[in-house]
Amino acid sequence: MSRIQKVIIAGGGTAGWMAAASLSKLIGKNLDISLIESDEIPTVGVGEATIPSMLILHQLLQVKEQEFVAAVHGTFKLGIAFENWRNNNEDYIHSFGYTGKDSWAAGFQHFWLKGLKEGISKDFGQYCPELIAAKENKFAVLSNLALNYAYHIDAGLYAGFLRKIAEDHGAKRVEGKIVEVGIDEQTGYIENVKLNSGEVLEGDLFIDCTGFRGLLIEQTLHTGYDDWSHWLPCDSAVAVQTKSVGPPIPYTRAIARESGWQWRIPLQSRVGNGLVFCSRYLSDDDATQTILDNVEGETITEPRVLKFRTGKRRKHWNKNCVAMGLSSGFIEPLESTSIHLIQRSIIRLMQLFPYNGIREAEVNEFNQQMDAEIYNIRDFIVLHYHVTNREDTRFWRHCRNMSIPDSLQHRIDLFKETGRVFKVDSELFGENSWIQVMLGQGLMPEQYHPIVDEMTDDELRRFLHGAESNVTKLVSRLPEHQAFIDHYCKATGV
Repeated sequence: MSRIQKVIIAGGGTAGWMAAASLSKLIGKNLDISLIESDEIPTVGVGEATIPSMLILHQLLQVKEQEFVAAVHGTFKLGIAFENWRNNNEDYIHSFGYTGKDSWAAGFQHFWLKGLKEGISKDFGQYCPELIAAKENKFAVLSNLALNYAYHIDAGLYAGFLRKIAEDHGAKRVEGKIVEVGIDEQTGYIENVKLNSGEVLEGDLFIDCTGFRGLLIEQTLHTGYDDWSHWLPCDSAVAVQTKSVGPPIPYTRAIARESGWQWRIPLQSRVGNGLVFCSRYLSDDDATQTILDNVEGETITEPRVLKFRTGKRRKHWNKNCVAMGLSSGFIEPLESTSIHLIQRSIIRLMQLFPYNGIREAEVNEFNQQMDAEIYNIRDFIVLHYHVTNREDTRFWRHCRNMSIPDSLQHRIDLFKETGRVFKVDSELFGENSWIQVMLGQGLMPEQYHPIVDEMTDDELRRFLHGAESNVTKLVSRLPEHQAFIDHYCKATGV
């Protein structure tokens, strides 16, 4: 129950430096914060796409957007294009915006469904400004967040950007590898870490950002891991960077392949590429060849294979150790949720920070909140794989026929039978995200909400036309994505 004064962050990268920057700037006035990282240990650093929640953390940190985007060679992201997921040669976009206009009783999808039946609805995406802007390669930062967006970033440059914030607010970087972890025999709490230099660093609270190996949370505290590979079978990725061959588009591409999917993430300086795959159906060599056969532009790095196991740590906070980033679990890169979960861990830790000593009730609350959010994200990711028409390869047949969590089955049944979607409290993905992906993957509701029948056909036609017209007007005012970057946040030397 002793007062928390010394915080040790084990590991750098995005997770470590996000934690160091946030804790030091926002609550660190009376804390001694040290981050240990070794130049000899590379960070994973392939996750270069984010989601809109990153803007919240940046507001807290008072980050100037133009400086940040230029520093990380960033571009803007309005959503993700899913290609070949429902069927080969079919695609759709999951955008970050809102589609149409809801009523108090029924979401816009119900009005759209009746319009579809009457032959007056256009494609669902026509009523979403972010989706149409993405298709037309347009973007601008608008007042009142009239356009929802996120970023594509260079993860290594982002860690450096955060490091400056952290060090400016008193956090210290310590070079070295942790070779030994000291444990209090009575409490089981971590007391100190010993570095390869012989230096010993004592701490009251330890944050594990050591990646998949979980040096503190697992190798030391043996917390345990819930394996989700029966729902999320991909266990490998191969990443490679290429030179740009054209202006960056304002969305991520997720292209389904025979045994997984390929990402394509455009930055100002280059393009990030990778193939997420299941090693049961594809070898590392064949995966490497597949990605090299399907990239555009000259490669500027050697392909690098990464191994992972989808799932989560049984406790994200165990004793006096909080795991963040890959050490707390990994759902997989689809939908770019990794940085979001780091951010949520940091904010929850600050909300529950044990200034006067660690209490079990606070630890339990942290773990329950993290689990609830992760379960909903897991279900959303599984949805993409399971609801598909594809049966052309062993991988896709497995995904289509595999068992899924009961919580996801309920959502699928509810939407299919009634067209209804409800967001769970504190859930990341809103109703519109679920609707876009379920429709995109081919799940069509059998009925719409009866309240829609209160409208005449003429009223419905005017309502739908008005929604589409609003989108057209907004998008028509936007500049080209590249032109906006050049004016607003051009990186130096690019």
